[in-house]
Amino acid sequence: MDLSFIAALLVLGAATGFAAGLLGIGGGMIMVPFLTFLFTWQKMPADLIIHAAIATSMASILFTSVSSVMAHQKKGAIRWNIVGQFAPGLVIGGLLAGGAVFAVLKTGWLALLFTLFVGYSAVQMLLNKKPKPSRQMPGVVGTAATGTGIGFLSGLVGAGGGFVSVPFMTWCNVPLHNAVATSAALGFPIALANTVGYIWSGMQQQITYPGMFGYVYWPALLVLIVSSVLTAPLGANAAHKLPVATLKRVFAWVLMALALYMAYKAYTAFAV
Repeated sequence: MDLSFIAALLVLGAATGFAAGLLGIGGGMIMVPFLTFLFTWQKMPADLIIHAAIATSMASILFTSVSSVMAHQKKGAIRWNIVGQFAPGLVIGGLLAGGAVFAVLKTGWLALLFTLFVGYSAVQMLLNKKPKPSRQMPGVVGTAATGTGIGFLSGLVGAGGGFVSVPFMTWCNVPLHNAVATSAALGFPIALANTVGYIWSGMQQQITYPGMFGYVYWPALLVLIVSSVLTAPLGANAAHKLPVATLKRVFAWVLMALALYMAYKAYTAFAV
């Protein structure tokens, strides 16, 4: 890796670490499009770029989620009862996605899935539809089943699950600041299950590109960790100071911009 590539990774790590703490999205929603660009710049093989970007992004969430959670926990905002109900499903869904489906999907389909689910989440946040006052979380079984879906989708697009879990929890009348903090805690089991799956499935493909551990590009991962872990607590502190309406708008427009970029990547992949 040359110095310009390392510098770009440090800036990306700092930005995504802050976003992870601020929005509870694990940073992956921002990191995947930019890693896609940087790995293209580094002339990584085209059929490996998006897989490596997704897997490396998810592996970084193992570290940013812990840093973010520690900051949110100081505010007492994490709903640990909800985390416990989500966790079994998150792990199952993550292992299915990372270990079974991820290696089979072509680059274009991964980019398209990212676009559709992130774009949908952004639109829902921008519409700001109010949930029924009586709506609550769906109980242990329902929450675990929802967690399976979130873990599976997260594994396919390389994110910590906040792009679905935050809108879902707010739809169930969990206050936004609690939803963001709780989503940060959900990032760790999602990242752990999927990273194990990415490494295993990548090893089955016998990838020969230097620096690859399964589908995880570990040299970039190490650089990302250095800066992202430092800025995640700053984002978490900011999340508790911003008004709810502002936080929703920031969340929605960030997701929309990233969905548009990945739509372009999907188009170019299918056009080849």
